[in-house]
Formats: sequence, C-alpha cells, structure tokens
Amino acid sequence: MKKFLIVFLLLPYALMAQNTFRAIIRNDNTKQTLPGATATIQILNTGATADSSGHLSIAHIPNGKVEIRFSFVGLMPQEKTLTFPLKNPDQVFEINLEPTPAEMAEVVIQSTRTNQNIRDIPTRIEALPLEELDEKGTMRPGDIKMLLAESTGIATQQTSAVSGSANIRIEGLDSRYTQLLKDGMPLYQGFSGGLSLLQISPLDLKQVEFIKGSASTLYGGGAIAGLVNLISKTPVEKPELTFLLNGTSAKGADGSAFYAQKWKHIGTTLFSSYNYNGAYDPSSTGLSAIPKTNRFTVNPKVFLYLDDENSGWFGVNLTHENRYGGDMQVINGQANKLHQYFEQNQSLRLSTQLSFTHQINKQSQINFKNTVGYFDRKLSEPGSNFSGKQLSSFSEINYVNNGKTLNWVTGLNTWTDNFTDGQNKLNYNLTTLGAFVQNTYKASSWFSLESGLRMDYSTPGAANHQNGIFILPRVNALFRINDQLTSRIGGGLGYKMPNLFNDESEQDGYKHIQPLNMSNIKAEQSYGVNADINYRGPIGDAFININQLFFYTDVDEPIILQNNNFVNAQGHISTQGTETNMKLSMDDLSFYLGYTFTDTKQHFNGQSLSQTLTPKNRINLDLTYEIENQFRFGAESYYTGQQLLSDGTNGRAYITFGLLIQKMCQHLDVFINTENLTDQRQTRWNSIYTGTITNPNFRDIYAPLDGVVVNAGIRIKVL
Repeated sequence: MKKFLIVFLLLPYALMAQNTFRAIIRNDNTKQTLPGATATIQILNTGATADSSGHLSIAHIPNGKVEIRFSFVGLMPQEKTLTFPLKNPDQVFEINLEPTPAEMAEVVIQSTRTNQNIRDIPTRIEALPLEELDEKGTMRPGDIKMLLAESTGIATQQTSAVSGSANIRIEGLDSRYTQLLKDGMPLYQGFSGGLSLLQISPLDLKQVEFIKGSASTLYGGGAIAGLVNLISKTPVEKPELTFLLNGTSAKGADGSAFYAQKWKHIGTTLFSSYNYNGAYDPSSTGLSAIPKTNRFTVNPKVFLYLDDENSGWFGVNLTHENRYGGDMQVINGQANKLHQYFEQNQSLRLSTQLSFTHQINKQSQINFKNTVGYFDRKLSEPGSNFSGKQLSSFSEINYVNNGKTLNWVTGLNTWTDNFTDGQNKLNYNLTTLGAFVQNTYKASSWFSLESGLRMDYSTPGAANHQNGIFILPRVNALFRINDQLTSRIGGGLGYKMPNLFNDESEQDGYKHIQPLNMSNIKAEQSYGVNADINYRGPIGDAFININQLFFYTDVDEPIILQNNNFVNAQGHISTQGTETNMKLSMDDLSFYLGYTFTDTKQHFNGQSLSQTLTPKNRINLDLTYEIENQFRFGAESYYTGQQLLSDGTNGRAYITFGLLIQKMCQHLDVFINTENLTDQRQTRWNSIYTGTITNPNFRDIYAPLDGVVVNAGIRIKVL
C-alpha cells in the first residue's frame, strides 16, 4: 500500500519528465529529405517514421541518456546518443545518412553513348568504378591482366609459356570474339591485340565497363562474346599529379605518372610509365615464367572547351616494348648448342584519338570520333622471324537525343584494317562501312525497352558479295519489379570477319600459318541471349547486391585452324552457363562472392566435344576492410576447376590466395600485395614442355607459372 502511495504521489513529476525528440532526415550526398526513414529507441521499444517532408518526432522520452538509431533503405544507419532533457526542448535535429559503400557513386555508363545511370539501362552492363580500380591498380600496376581476370565470366588465357602473352576470353569463347576498346574506340584489334593486355597500365583509367554477350548494334563485328571498354580519366577543376612506384619479388619494377588539370577553355592529361622485368624462373626449369621486359608508354591529351555547345579532345598514345623470353641461359647471353631456344617480341604501338561533341540543345548532341593506329611487331624464334605492320582506322559520327520517354542513338562509322608481313605472305586488307540506330523506350516506371539495328558492309567478304552484308538486330528489356528487384533479358545477332589473328596462330608464332583463301572461307555469324535478375537492398545493418545471370551464345561455322589453314568448321560452337555475383557491405567491411559455370562445346561433323582450356567452374572470393582515405585490407581467393587440354587429358583444379595491405595518407599511399600465396604453379605438377630444351614443344597453359609474387610500392599524390 505504501509503494502504491509513493508511485501515485510521484506520478505528476514523472509525467513532467517526459520529453519529445524532433528531427529531419536527409541523404548526406544529395541533401534531399527522406520520407519513410525511421528512428527507433530500442531500450524503450518505441520509434517513429518520417513524414512526406522528412520530419519525425518521438514523444514520452524519460530523462537520462538515450540512444536513437536512424535508418533508411540503401543508406548506412546512424546512432546518436542524447541526454534528456535537452537544453533546447524545441530543437529540430538534422540527421544526414550516408550511402553505403555499394551505393556511394552513381555509375554513369559511356558504352551506350547516352551517358545514363547503370540502373536505368536495359542492356546488362558491369562497371568497375575508380575506387575499385585504385585497389586493383596497386595489385598489378604494370598491366590490366589481373584486373580483367578477377571478373566473373572473363578469363585471361596465356598464349606463350615463356613470353607471358595473354588474351581475353568472355563466357568461354575465343579471344577473337571480344572487343577491347579505349574510350569507345578500337585501339587493340587484329594483329595489334596480341600483346594488348600486357601493354595497358591502369593508373590513368577512371572506369572499366563490360558488356557480356552480343554488343553488335553500336560496335559491329567482333563483339560476339562481348566487349571491354576502358574509360580514361578526364581533367577536372582540381588538378591531379600522381606518381606510382612499385617493385616485385619476381624481378619487376614499375614507375608511372599521371597529371591532369582543367582551366577555363583548355585542359590536359599526361600519362607516362616505364615497366621493367628481369627474366624470372621460379621453378628452375631453365625457362622464363616471366620474360625480360622493357616497356615505355606516353599518352598526352589536350581537351578544348570552346563554349557551352562545343568541346573535344585529342590524344596520342606511344608504346615501345622489348620482350625477351625463353631459355634462361640464352637470355643471359650464355647460349650454346644445347641452350638455344628464345622468343623475342619487339613492338611499337602508335595511335591517335580525336573526339568532338556539339551540343544542339539540352536533349540532343552530335558526336564525332576518330582513331588511327599503327602497330609494328617483330617476333623472333630460333630459325624463324615473323614481322608485321598494321595500319588501322576507325571513324564515327553519331546523333544522340535523350528525351523523357525516348532515347535515340543513330550513326555511321567506317573501319579500315591493313596488314602486311615481312614476306608479303599473309597480307590482308579489310574495310567495313556501318550504319546503326538504337532506341530506348521508357514505357513506364517499371519497364524499359532497348532495340537496335545495324547494317554493315565488309569487303573483302566471303565467297560472294552478299556474304559481306550483315543485318544485326538486337533487343533488351529492363523490368523494375520494385525498388530492390530488377530483371533484364535480351539478345542479338553478331558476326566476325575472317582474319589470321587468334589464340592458335599466336601460340604457333605464325610460323606455319597459311594465307586466308577468301574464296573458300566466310564470316562467322552468331546469335546470343542472356537474362538476369538483380536484388539490391538492406539486411539489418548491411547492404546486399545479388545478381544472377544466365547466358547462351551460338557461333555458326566458326573458323578453325586445320593443317595450318583457316577453314569454316562444319558445325557450330555453343556456350551456355550462369554467373552469380553477390556483394555484402556493412560499414567498413565488404564481402564479394562470384561463381561462374561455363559449358562450351564444339559441335563439329556430328560430334560434340568440350572446348579445351575452358574450366566449367570458377569461384572468386574477396574480403575488404576499408576506412575511407585511411586504411585498406583485402584478402582474396580464386578456385579454377578442371579443364580439358588439347592432348585429351584434364588440367587439375587449383586454388590461389592473395593479400593486400594499404595505408592511405593525404599525399602518400603505401601498399604491399601478395599473389598466389599457395604457390600454385603448373610446373609443380608436370613439365611445361615435351621434347628437349633445345626445341621444346609447349603444353597448354592452364595454371599460373610465376608462383608466389610479392609487390610493394608507394603512390604519391602531389596535387
């Protein structure tokens, strides 16, 4: 009775101690209010939801310290501890919620010509933004081979056991079906593509975009498996001057510099790099797993901003490389009757790029771009010397109109490719004229349709004039089921004109290849479809992004090498499979899982056989802990399943691990990275060659050859 009386007497004072909390919730990036945001006080089992203006209030809060948690879908939750009563009881707190790491940057895609956000494009496009490129660039500053190999559905296939040459394969198809672009221009096609991956440094890249499956509407022949578009940095108001110095345990050293600045009517970027590697033989086989390499690159660009309607840029790219692999004694100048084998690649790459844009009004513009490329390569082996020069060009003019419901891209382009070899044996000349139109129709908030049509005329074509004309339709649809769930489905036709340059001829060193017989060979043609479903949303305090892709591509009468002659196979190649990508982000921690299943088969002469050097199963795991602008730790692991080899045996499955530690300061980053900690090497399991070391016959390369490699360096940000 006494207790009841005390509570009754104190009740008025308790009611007087009740407090009210008021706040407005905003997005920290956009400063827009967030209707529907929530604030909860867990200990009191109470809370509130923001109204249409972003305001909320929580009443009946007792005196004392209270922790309030604020949250909104897609943004990082925030906790705030307050002591009640407040000094100003009528105060309205402003709470700014930051985007989660997965949502930080709005990724704008350039490969579609319309510069739209990646979420709004019916074509399925993947992008590596600048933040991820900074991380990958410290792992391998000298080239982009690792950057591409870490993406699901993309593999880099090494084509030389001693020179390190490599090509890109997308979704199990040969490298000749993939287009590699720089700023939307084909700088690395045909003969010039053989060493391309090893001659591109990532320091001057701001984004990399992938389209898997047919991308023929805008990019024409060759984009059967897909394309990779490397987007360069452009100058901004704040100048940038960055130096990167790196050394490796595999006798490598890299030095790169990048400068960018923009003034009122002019801007510039300048990238230069020098890459060195000593011949490296971790397995003591007597052959170089990494060749002796000297490479120098310089890439200046000038940007003009004439007025509000007219702008453009012009750039020059120069790369010179000497790559010397083979018998270690030969490389070290100790050749004798037994030790004679070597592979030497000397190459010069010179190209120009020009881009100009005229803005007609807010919705429409005209764009012109052009590139001219010269590539000179000499490949020397014992008793064999192959040299070739390629002069190529690409020009395009297109019109873009971005409306509220309709986006249009239409244009004309022309390609030329002229190749001559030292003996005038394999010469060829190809000219392609193309016209295209693409429309994106935003039918509603939940459905968009992208349709395109391209017509190309290529000469010389195949056996007759008609085989040089190709009509290529393409359709993609985007379904926005709700704010978290979207789906894309699409497909199209593609083609590839015959040429001499693919993985097989590169492995042969062009020693035995016979000229193309254009009267008996015709272009490869294809069709492909893909579909995906994507979920993006919060799970408690974390944010998850899951994408599931299904793909199928068929190439009819593919060109194969038969008795040193290129011929059309009687049949087709099919590749089908799935890609699973999952990224989980929580505060400073992110986890990535990627799985690729690829089933590629050759259906020739009534028989179906699995394609060689195509693992059915690949798994990527990546764990990153990062305090923005302060510290980064990364751990990664890769599983590559068994793959059929050309001798009928299976290459064994293997797992590799890597670690990265990076400390970031205002003007200085220090990093150390370790690749292949488990020392998975093909040379640990069997010999890389048959025959003698004087005249080795190399086996298929399906696993790393360089073993454990540690690299460490610094990035100096002067401006």
